[in-house]
Amino acid sequence: MMASSRVPTSSYPQNLSARTALEGIRAQIQDLHTDNIAKLAVRAGALGDVIPLWYGEGDVVTPGFIRDAAKAALDAGSTFYIPNMRGATALNEALSQYQTALHGRSIPVERSTITPGGMQALFLALDMLVDVGTNVVYLEPQWPNIHHAIHVIGGEARPVALRFDGDWKLDLDALFARCDARTRAIFLSTPCNPTGWTATRDELQALLDFSRRTGIWIISDEVYGRLYFEGNVAPSMLQIADDEDRILSINSFSKAWAMTGWRVGWLTHPAGVAEQIGAMTQYTNSGTAAFAQAGAEAALRHGESFVAELKARTRRGLDLTYSALEPLDALMLPPKPKGGMYAFFALKREPDSKAACAHILETSRVGLSPGYLFGDASRSFLRMCVMRDENEIRKALDRMVAALG
Repeated sequence: MMASSRVPTSSYPQNLSARTALEGIRAQIQDLHTDNIAKLAVRAGALGDVIPLWYGEGDVVTPGFIRDAAKAALDAGSTFYIPNMRGATALNEALSQYQTALHGRSIPVERSTITPGGMQALFLALDMLVDVGTNVVYLEPQWPNIHHAIHVIGGEARPVALRFDGDWKLDLDALFARCDARTRAIFLSTPCNPTGWTATRDELQALLDFSRRTGIWIISDEVYGRLYFEGNVAPSMLQIADDEDRILSINSFSKAWAMTGWRVGWLTHPAGVAEQIGAMTQYTNSGTAAFAQAGAEAALRHGESFVAELKARTRRGLDLTYSALEPLDALMLPPKPKGGMYAFFALKREPDSKAACAHILETSRVGLSPGYLFGDASRSFLRMCVMRDENEIRKALDRMVAALG
């Protein structure tokens, strides 16, 4: 007689009808939430005439030469899959030439993969390295997506605060002491969102030396690398690392080329893992849209003057902000950052950044981002985006000075 293939009902969890759908998903996702400025935005809508400086996004439309390249690709029928999951040949070649010239070190095609946005590059990097039970040590204040992405993958997110004694500084000893046998990677952003802190070449070399001694990977978010005010590009891991060093560099077209909505980024990695990253790309998103990659290629090949203009615009916004806010006794304003697109400051008498943002919104009609979103190290700070129209920045500053001065 054939054995029954039925599984006894006692093998199944009981009383499923009494459980919610939420209880049936992974624990890392059950407690996941979008931590943002939604309540402030709702209040801003009710108030009206609010100048929104809380977003990590400029107000410049993607330049015409990039849009035209994407349109031409669409008109030419570039609406199909790209067989190479790591990117279109033309864009990969342009990226290799761009990074090699920018960093003064050969970075061949095999070392980079095109992704649908910098966030996808980050997710690929973490998914490649992190297992449940392992951890990633990261510097904060930090873009909140980092902490949550580590959590979603299943790793433990371990923050290490930059020291603040009037300015933000890296304590390498504290950073290395936070690592242990279960640490798969150290994550940093340089220039940093939100502080503008930028790692020096010596600090990057110390991180590279530590990686070589321990085998721990370094994931370097360099999305703001071209918005660096002391040179053409911020110090980068790619300027000092060899091909097979355990270094992953995350980048994006969003900031320096005004392409936030395009969702195109890239991950620079050792050539030895290119095949595995290509396979991961196939199984997660099957690559980046061909016409978007055509626009990105145009950005690399013809965009240097635009990058310079956007950086100058950001620097003017930062200079205006510091000129207006430095005289205010009510504020604690660190030295002007070396890179990025933000001013990051605190109200001396209000340690709760959420309350401080609400106060400025009510009294000044200016929307700022609360520092608690970026970690415990910056709970009293406020982030202000300065990559905006100069007249809008002046208007916002006039309101803030009148309310706080």
